[in-house]
Amino acid sequence: MSDGERAGSAAGVPSRTMAAAAAAAAVGARLGRHHPVQWFLLSALSGAVTFIVWLCGIFSGGLDVGETCALRGQTYDDVYRSEHWREPSRFFPLHDKCNASYDLVPVWINPALVLFALVAAGSLLAACWTTFVRVRRSWRRRRTAPAR
Repeated sequence: MSDGERAGSAAGVPSRTMAAAAAAAAVGARLGRHHPVQWFLLSALSGAVTFIVWLCGIFSGGLDVGETCALRGQTYDDVYRSEHWREPSRFFPLHDKCNASYDLVPVWINPALVLFALVAAGSLLAACWTTFVRVRRSWRRRRTAPAR
């Protein structure tokens, strides 16, 4: 019995638990903080959140904009809407105005779209970069490894 196992069993911790903890620590150290899969998962998650926020912005006006404006205590200006008919159908920035001064799309939607899209793009670039670095290191190890 090794000193570590004696110390573990003296403390009431079975040796299997210590081995499992050591294995978990080894896996965590192997992945590290710069693993491409983690960056890709962050990119996918922020892309999904971007899409959900976009859907919230698109559907914030409801099916009947005039009725939604009335429910929120705003006047529906048909002249303004006919002059700015392209605004509600644009992909970005999202706007669905009742009149010149009131927008049905919440204020936080457009900045959140920009922020989450930047996080998605940046983490995708980080995933590509860390993959490139890992492949380059692997190739260097293979070239410098002694032949058997």
